[in-house]
Amino acid sequence: MTHSIKYWLSEHPTIVNFRWSTTQSWGSTWSFLFTAIPAYIAVATTLHLILTVFRRRRPVPLGIIPAVHSLGMALISAVIFAGILVSASAEIRDTRWLWRRTKTTPFQWFLCFPLGTRPSGRVFFWSYVFYLSRFLHLFRTFFTVLGRRRLTFFHLFNQSILIFMSFLWLEFSQSFQVLAILSTTLLYSVVYGYRFWIAIGLPGACFPFVVNCQVVLLGCNLVCHVGVLSLHILKGGCNGMGAWVCNSVLNGAILLLFLKFYVKMYLTNSNVAKVESLGTHLGSGSESNPKHEREVVIVKEKRS
Repeated sequence: MTHSIKYWLSEHPTIVNFRWSTTQSWGSTWSFLFTAIPAYIAVATTLHLILTVFRRRRPVPLGIIPAVHSLGMALISAVIFAGILVSASAEIRDTRWLWRRTKTTPFQWFLCFPLGTRPSGRVFFWSYVFYLSRFLHLFRTFFTVLGRRRLTFFHLFNQSILIFMSFLWLEFSQSFQVLAILSTTLLYSVVYGYRFWIAIGLPGACFPFVVNCQVVLLGCNLVCHVGVLSLHILKGGCNGMGAWVCNSVLNGAILLLFLKFYVKMYLTNSNVAKVESLGTHLGSGSESNPKHEREVVIVKEKRS
């Protein structure tokens, strides 16, 4: 059983022989990227304007679709987490002999790819799957619009940037992406599992669970980015540092925005609903659920 799982997660020929290229990988061209993102923004904005023009105040009934989507994303994220973890272990096993020459440890490899690393093999296969899964996350935007919740520029910007960064990871073989995918997919497994939990009517947490998870993730990413920079300076260079700089700036901006709302919630007794709304805008909000809404009110009263 264990051997079979390892085979399908890291030893299958499709995984081992994967190569990121414009001829072999769907969605791997710059033209596709700069067509897909504006198309997503245009469709979401148009749908929002149509509902606004017709003054539809009630949410469009979606039935079990959001719950099914949450369950599916939780399972997909768990598979990607397991796949890249097993594949990273296999890569370490197969290339350990080469690292002895450069005195590279597995921990250093997780943070800093050697110069000249190409986007091929097991790890980059799962990075590609993660990139494709970002498009499935976009359905959350349309659930938000149809649910008549506020659609903000930041929500569209954030979702677009996450796709853009995932593309850069593959295009430039960016360092740190293995740890980033591991932490992100672990978070998504928990968050989407929680969404499914409350979507089927089970009780939610009495605190902003999703936002707290996101803050922890961004904080861990910040620490790891410091580690990447340190290794880049000490070891003479890491691969894909141009993409890493872009990634760092965008992650830093998102972290600062989260901290701004986080401090408001806990220090100035601001509305918890604003924080939950922020989590929704970042693709990490909880489902619209009457039980959850009552719990948010309870938390607000406790803070007052």
